This record gives sequence, C-alpha cells and structure tokens, in this order.
Amino acid sequence: MADARYCFPIPPHYTGTGAAPLLCAGLIGYRAYAMAGAAKTLGLYGFGAAAHILAEVDVADGCTVYAFTRQDDTAAQALACKLGASWAGAATDAAPQALEAAIIFAPAGALVPLALAATRKGASVVCAGINMRDTPSFPYRSLWGERHIISVANLARHDGEAFFRAAARVKIRTTVHA
Repeated sequence: MADARYCFPIPPHYTGTGAAPLLCAGLIGYRAYAMAGAAKTLGLYGFGAAAHILAEVDVADGCTVYAFTRQDDTAAQALACKLGASWAGAATDAAPQALEAAIIFAPAGALVPLALAATRKGASVVCAGINMRDTPSFPYRSLWGERHIISVANLARHDGEAFFRAAARVKIRTTVHA
C-alpha cells in the first residue's frame, strides 16, 4: 500500500507516460517557482524538461518568461517561444528587462553570476539543479541590493499539491522520448 505522504492526485487527462515528467521535472520546477516568490518577470536558465513544463505554468499565471539557453541552441529557443516565452536567447545575452527572479536548471555554476546580473534589486536566483558545478567568484555588487541566492534540495508537500492543481488547470504538454 502506498504511503499517502508521497502520493499526489494525477489529473485524469494525463496518461501514465504523459504524467511521468510531471513527477520529477515538474515537481522540482514548481518547487523552484514557489521559492522565486511572486515574480512576474522570470528568467529560466537551461531550457530542458523542468523549464519547458514550468514555462507553461508561468505563462498561464501571467508571468513574462525569458528563456536562457546554450549559445546557438535555436531548437530550445524556438520551443520556449512556442510555449509562451516572451523572449529566448543565449545565457550570455542581456535580458530584455531586469528580472524579478531567475531559476537555474542547468548544472552550470557559471550561470549564477549571469543570473544575478540579469535581476533587479531584491530579486531571487534559485538554483534548481540536482547537481551543479562550482560557482565562480563574482563581485559583491552583483549580489548587493538584497538579492537572494537559494537552492532547491527537497520537495515540500504543499508545493506538490499546488503543482498538480496547476497541471490540471494548465494541461501541460509533456514530451517523452523512449
């Protein structure tokens, strides 16, 4: 018998295969989203499984989403725009406007100073990768202004419940490659 503490109600319109990405990438992505606060301009660094799920929720919630990818990853940039991102470009590109929060899904510590530089004072940079290479040194002025750097390590049950309510409302389009 399954332990109810670890069960979430899967919305009925998802098949088992369609729901699978929601149970890892979706849950971690949504936890990161919750940790970003009530940001209305959000940068997503690394546009893989978690970011493509989260982008749909963000856009449905009225956020302006900016997707940051590897240099010349035009396929990921096109997918981001298809899913509602207002802009997509390389992680080294300047954001079109100062971000209220940034979430880093890519395992690249070098993105932390870039994300800090793209945010406004008081913003949060959420490190949401399970693993990340070391963050390089950066000048204090990049952090100054009460910016926050926080990491996601665990799932909070209330975030999981909120995510599956959002998944039912948004009808997230997942893709699974066998």
